[in-house]
Amino acid sequence: MIRYYTAGESHGDSLIGILEGMVAGVKIDRNRILEELRLRRLPFGRSKRMSIEKEEFEIISGVRDEFTTGAPIALRILNEDVKELKGFVPRPSHADLAGCMKYGFKNIHLIAERASARETSMRVALGTICKIFLSNFGIDFVSHTVRIGDVQSEKIYDFDFIKERRLASPIFCVDKENEGLMMKKIEEAESSGDTIGGETEVIVKGVPPGIGSHVHYDRRLDFKIGGAILSIPGVKGIEIGKILSLGSVNNDPIFIKNGKIKRRSNNAGGIEGGISNGEEIILRLKIKPPPTLRRNFPSIDLRSGKPSSAPQLRGDTCIVPSVGIVAENVLALEIANLFLEKFGGDNLEETKINWMNYIKKIKWG
Repeated sequence: MIRYYTAGESHGDSLIGILEGMVAGVKIDRNRILEELRLRRLPFGRSKRMSIEKEEFEIISGVRDEFTTGAPIALRILNEDVKELKGFVPRPSHADLAGCMKYGFKNIHLIAERASARETSMRVALGTICKIFLSNFGIDFVSHTVRIGDVQSEKIYDFDFIKERRLASPIFCVDKENEGLMMKKIEEAESSGDTIGGETEVIVKGVPPGIGSHVHYDRRLDFKIGGAILSIPGVKGIEIGKILSLGSVNNDPIFIKNGKIKRRSNNAGGIEGGISNGEEIILRLKIKPPPTLRRNFPSIDLRSGKPSSAPQLRGDTCIVPSVGIVAENVLALEIANLFLEKFGGDNLEETKINWMNYIKKIKWG
């Protein structure tokens, strides 16, 4: 069973992560982790800090000679932009005010430093390890931008097309007709000192039927996914599959082809009754505009209680594409956990045997 923890602050010395429960014998490619970290900070619309942080990391334990040992894996990502910050005016839509009220602080940075989305760098690094593990079973992840502001792509693309094309776009959008319009919206928001939100779609293919459970609410796959995804800063909503108006249209017909059980559509988004059904897991994430503005916005000084303007700190104009990368890796952490709950094993080969025996039994693939 996978458990993970992170520690560290946005402008502190480093971020620390511990991944417990990974089986032995998984070959870890450092360059794969570096690439995922690069994709998180790459997209158009990110703040200037993304060019400062190089995301250098070290694997402290749990990996020897490039292979996992079964022991807890500890990672450390060094911060380049290290400094002590003080401020007493909370930024609306951040954790600043609620956190200061909760803990009795007046310096907002005692909250903001940990609440910062910088923490997701470590979740990406740990999630990449789980992605590498799951790739041994044909499970893969991709995300792409489908809306920025009021510009939305209505086109449907398959997994392989998105995987092949999305990195050619500065905002991970494979709809070339709308990509330019989306980037223009980001530019307009930035030039006016504003920010902008949108939606990203995340697709997971290769998850076999039977991951998750119907027997209790907290064992459902959609429960696990929902909590993990909504814990990503900026994500305010999640849609699994499609919701159509009539049951006769919304249901996915079942049939047999070449001795294998298939479905003619995937409106369920790969999950039925809290259990994966073997179809692609398809999620739409609704992402709010980043709350740090480069214009005056009303707030108060926590020391005096008098009106003030929220600080105009360095911040992102748009995080939609980056949230997709974070979401892929957060999903990998959750799916790896449930995958090992189902197939067990202390090492990769033992887990593969359990998985192959199951796949043969259920006639899937």
